[in-house]
Amino acid sequence: HVRDLQEYWSLRLHSNDELIQAGRDLGRLTASYEDKVQENAVLHDEISRLEDLLRLPAFAEFRQEHARVVQRDFSGWWQQMVIRKGRNFGLMVGAPVIFAGGVVGRVKEVHAYTSVVELISDPSVRLAGVVEGDQRPVSYQGGNNPTFGPAQGAIEFVPLDIYASKTAPKTLYTYGLGVFPPGLVIGQITRVEPGADGLFKTGEVRLDPRLASLTEVTVLVPLNPE
Repeated sequence: HVRDLQEYWSLRLHSNDELIQAGRDLGRLTASYEDKVQENAVLHDEISRLEDLLRLPAFAEFRQEHARVVQRDFSGWWQQMVIRKGRNFGLMVGAPVIFAGGVVGRVKEVHAYTSVVELISDPSVRLAGVVEGDQRPVSYQGGNNPTFGPAQGAIEFVPLDIYASKTAPKTLYTYGLGVFPPGLVIGQITRVEPGADGLFKTGEVRLDPRLASLTEVTVLVPLNPE
């Protein structure tokens, strides 16, 4: 009753012209919001269409958190980077980190306002991948890369009927086993050769050169951490 009375007297204190103008403003604002809702629906449909067309993965199980790169060590250029978001934005250890070219790495440490990202080029990083045009999983591992040199990784357990070279490379994608969703680009396979056991091949993976100059990344924060 008090709220109703307050609203009644607040309206009585304004002239009819002011109330009419306020109603018009409210109508324009409502129409603008309706347009935005329709535009949002159209954009969602367009994103779904492009994802299907380009075979891009959808991140329905993740919340995307964009972050700026604030530090990289000369001695560990290809091992890790520091980003300017941490527990204050709900980041958690193990969350995948990506950019326009594919996989960057995963969150290694989370602090109050920053986080340490372990890069995909780090030799301690291992994940399951899949070769372009094939569904059998292979094993990827970061390599020993010189500072500022081209970043590379290695693959193992590649089926014998898969071929790739510098002139005819093949794209390596995430398999979807572990923290990374499937379909993310890892790099380009530039060489494969028979392994020591003769049962599988091993090879080299050329990583995206843009990894050396990243200023912005996106952290995929799981909506259901369990």
